[in-house]
Amino acid sequence: MEFSPDATVFAEVGGFALNATILWTWVVMAILVAISLVVRFQVREGFVPSRLQAFLEVVVEEIRRQIREVSESEPGRFTAFVGTLFLFIAVSNALTVLPGYIPPTASLSTTAGLAICVLVAVPLYGIAERGLTAYLRNYIQPTPFMLPFNVIGEASRTLALAIRLYGNMMSGTVIVGILISITPFLFPVVMQLLGLLTGMIQAYIFAILAMVYIASATRPRLGARKGATDAD
Repeated sequence: MEFSPDATVFAEVGGFALNATILWTWVVMAILVAISLVVRFQVREGFVPSRLQAFLEVVVEEIRRQIREVSESEPGRFTAFVGTLFLFIAVSNALTVLPGYIPPTASLSTTAGLAICVLVAVPLYGIAERGLTAYLRNYIQPTPFMLPFNVIGEASRTLALAIRLYGNMMSGTVIVGILISITPFLFPVVMQLLGLLTGMIQAYIFAILAMVYIASATRPRLGARKGATDAD
């Protein structure tokens, strides 16, 4: 029995295979874009907001609050990136209640892609906030001998992001599949609900860790702060 969406191929044209990972990723993106457009065209000043708009405002405000607590700064410049990560993973995992659906986050290619986005975003935010020289100086703190270890640490935490999300989503899919084959009634329902809760938690953890890494890149490390203080 195959549980990874990579294994399910719907069509193949010119060497390009349309598998379940790509299809469901497009579906999730389409849902997010459609909801955004619906809410965008419903926004009117002086009118009572719709339930959908009110719900999304609560979600966005909570995302901004979490970012503000982690970064200890205004969340505006981080909200779009971190919020998109959270919403994509959350919606991907929430759709597991649909029969025949396998979340794209159960594919290592998807989780690796999300982790690479974080890997790229961390130095971009760090350079934009502190400048190229100050950001690169982080890698030789507290001593230049730490350069290889800091580089390895940067890469390994990104790999850990991908493996953590993939492992949690894949294990949940496998367990549900096994229970469906053994007891096709009560237990799968309970496991689907548990999997839905786990999916939301994983979306939250992934977004929070991404924000932690970005925040660490936009703030000088202890060694750099101490050096600057001694220079003053």
